[in-house]
Amino acid sequence: MQYLILFILLIAIELIYFKIADKYNIIDKPNSRSSHTTITLRGGGIIFPVATLIAFSLGYVSWELTLAVTMVALVSFIDDMKPLSQLPRFATHVVAVLLVFYDLNLFSEAIWLLPIVFVLMIGWVNAFNFMDGINGITVLYALTAIISFAYLAINEESLPLLITMGLSCVVFGIFNVRKKAKTFAGDVGSISMALFLGYFMIKTITDSGQLGYILFFSVYGIDAVITIVNRLLKKENIFEPHRSHLYQYLANEMGYSHVAVAFFYAVLQLGINVIVIYMVANGSLSLLFIGGFLLLMTLIYLGSRAIIISKVRINRA
Repeated sequence: MQYLILFILLIAIELIYFKIADKYNIIDKPNSRSSHTTITLRGGGIIFPVATLIAFSLGYVSWELTLAVTMVALVSFIDDMKPLSQLPRFATHVVAVLLVFYDLNLFSEAIWLLPIVFVLMIGWVNAFNFMDGINGITVLYALTAIISFAYLAINEESLPLLITMGLSCVVFGIFNVRKKAKTFAGDVGSISMALFLGYFMIKTITDSGQLGYILFFSVYGIDAVITIVNRLLKKENIFEPHRSHLYQYLANEMGYSHVAVAFFYAVLQLGINVIVIYMVANGSLSLLFIGGFLLLMTLIYLGSRAIIISKVRINRA
């Protein structure tokens, strides 16, 4: 019953936000780099940090994670309304990641490990934000990760928090997983969710001692990293909007439904997660398998990307 009440509350909060966004013209206007063609309310992903605050009030989450998510959400929301320079955004991400480290007691770990995890966490937050480009992809991918973490956390104290965040994804998905979305997540949604998921990735790995759970983020990771590398090789500004992720080629140039492409990414990742969970349970997930699997995924991705881009060029000719 408490989760039903929470679900209704989150819907009410989202609808109230829509009224505010409409009144103050918090919208996303399409341009040549956009994957949408109509004006859409921006920042509906504010429901994610709001859910975190509600979870904190219910005693489901620590003050450190709550503050970290709230900080990045606030700065990102300001950036959604009026673009900020890189400095305040990056500084907020740094402080937020340090709060995550404190919450997870990582400062007691080997000193050489901290900068590695720090760089990976900052990279993940930005990569997740870069991948937020078509209807449904952010929320469906996030929900896939949350369901996977929740399965691992059955009978653990973090389960209510994961259920709460899962409900916020369902609420947002009602208005976003559509042919014509009512709202977009905005940086406030994608960055706050990225930090939340990154927190649970680190927590899951440290609690279990199993690095293989990093594969939970493999689909997004491979697409984001290869796209970034490709843009750097072309001497493009990776912080500027673009349409060169594989999912963007599929949705924009190839004409596949945004929702269908988003579901494909989510279902593919869910399948990988099931394999990972099964192999961990059987004690057969080794570093050799992790490396080999990532290499295989990367080769499949590169091959698929080359084929799709070739078809796009033929269609344009």
